[in-house]
Amino acid sequence: MVIRGEGDRFFSAGANIKMLQTSDPYFKYFFCLHANETLSRLEQTPKLVIGALNGHTVGGGLEIALACDIRIARKDAGKIGLPEVNLGVLPGTGGTQRLGRLLGKSKAIELMAEGRTFGFDEALALGLVNKMFEGDDASFHAQVMEYARQFTPPHKASRAVGRIKRSVCSGVEVPFSEGLAIERELQQLLFQGDDAREGLAAYVERRAPEFSGR
Repeated sequence: MVIRGEGDRFFSAGANIKMLQTSDPYFKYFFCLHANETLSRLEQTPKLVIGALNGHTVGGGLEIALACDIRIARKDAGKIGLPEVNLGVLPGTGGTQRLGRLLGKSKAIELMAEGRTFGFDEALALGLVNKMFEGDDASFHAQVMEYARQFTPPHKASRAVGRIKRSVCSGVEVPFSEGLAIERELQQLLFQGDDAREGLAAYVERRAPEFSGR
């Protein structure tokens, strides 16, 4: 799955601040809850999710990007950050939790408490984004799609890619022994599939595998 913003200026600028200003606390609570559930689905789906950051990625927009498995930014296309503190609130749709897990708690607290936005070059250096591609918006999109295709049949066993993701996402949230159990169960499911048989056979026969996604 590839997620990108419409147009060439924003990946996402997050929530509509005027809407939140005029909403009651009851609505705001369930707004955050709905966002939590939606972004958790991105993390838990057995599909690789790539965030194509084609423009400004701030506030709730970065929280969406943090729920993606791989983030690719377009060079010099915009700013990134979690500036919610400047509104008197915190990143409330998963930002405090995902950023802390990604960058470590000290750096995450620093970035969110300062509330500054910064360029994609700094984000790449921090490990907040995985890769950065150059070019205009059309070129960037083409490069992202070409990158994404490597994870699909016949190039890669897509079920294996998805279960690598599931093993990591679920395993890092539980004790190590339970993570190993998750890994074993997912591996057993893969061993029962066509792609594992094809991959093992291709290795023995010294040829390139042709995966089918089954």
